[in-house]
Amino acid sequence: MKHIRASQRFPFVLAILTLLVTLFMLIPMALSVTAGLVNNYSQGLASGLTTRWLEQVWDGYGDTVMWSLMVAGVCVLITIAVGVPCAYALARTRSRWARLFEELLTLPVAVPGLATGLALILVYGQFRDFRQSFLFILVGHVVFTLPFVVRTVSSAFANRELVAMEEAARTLGADFTSRFVGILIPAVMPAIVASALMVFTLSIGEFNLTWMLHTPLTRTLPVGLADSYASMRIEVGSAYTLIFFIVVLPLLWFLQAIATEVQKRYGT
Repeated sequence: MKHIRASQRFPFVLAILTLLVTLFMLIPMALSVTAGLVNNYSQGLASGLTTRWLEQVWDGYGDTVMWSLMVAGVCVLITIAVGVPCAYALARTRSRWARLFEELLTLPVAVPGLATGLALILVYGQFRDFRQSFLFILVGHVVFTLPFVVRTVSSAFANRELVAMEEAARTLGADFTSRFVGILIPAVMPAIVASALMVFTLSIGEFNLTWMLHTPLTRTLPVGLADSYASMRIEVGSAYTLIFFIVVLPLLWFLQAIATEVQKRYGT
């Protein structure tokens, strides 16, 4: 009887713990958002609500929204186009050199973003037009996020059942293109979509690497957010945070819904 009562209390304790952790994370965000909608943060809601801080941020930093979305979207396309074939090659290669290459590929994740950015500047900083364009930031994001695609999709390609299916198709005379496009890609589609969502999230929120690579004319959302915090009053920085949430959260929810549908269709 005591065992049954203890087992009934355990889910309740977990629910309370989850609620506390959620409040611990959401309350600071809610306060930050509220600070961007009041006339004076020190006076709080008593000072009245306003949208002028949002308008001021949009006038000064609105372009960072478009560029962040563009860089993140192109980063997803490049990492998928490069990472999926690379993941297949690593999954099917048992060479010691392949394992070494895979470990080297993860170095941009292991080292600080500032160090990766400095390395890119030392190598490519002499190309002035490239250095002063968003392509330079895009290269940094691709270098940083590519390992996530390779590792995730490579694990899916290494599935024993998928290897057996590919061998059976080869035995029946299917060429590599037919096997790769008709069998392998649909089978690992949930992993591809999951890695794409991860890349988009990491790219649009990446700060350290982007801060190192950006110029005054090539700012993204996180860099603009840091600038607004450093150079303006707290209401403006909080309004920038609200704009960040308004832009990013619906997009992430939409991508997550797509990932769920893909998982239902192709998942096993």
